[in-house]
Amino acid sequence: MQGQDTPILLVIKDSDGQVFGALASEPFKVSDGFYGTGETFLFTFNPEFEVFKWTGDNMFFIKGDMDSLAFGGGSGEFGLWLDGDLYHGRSHSCKTFGNPMLSKKEDFYVQDIEVWAFE
Repeated sequence: MQGQDTPILLVIKDSDGQVFGALASEPFKVSDGFYGTGETFLFTFNPEFEVFKWTGDNMFFIKGDMDSLAFGGGSGEFGLWLDGDLYHGRSHSCKTFGNPMLSKKEDFYVQDIEVWAFE
């Protein structure tokens, strides 16, 4: 992501065939705390396309470090969390986006992942 200065689209297909992801208002980066804006959102294609926009409850949009990447938060749970190898993930409902669990199971394995930057 180094050198990027545009929104980022992250799309995941897990080992159960679920497709979901996030649109990040800012590029992913290593951070001590959360960053981003209310333009960040989560989405799912299962059972049909649905977007989960910022609820206004908190500002826990994006957090990244060398060990993980997370979107949304509140009450100790992330809306979408990926470990540093981008192979293991977790989804839970969160206050930031008011989303349900995006995957069939709370813990999931990433089968495919795509990241797109906008110009």
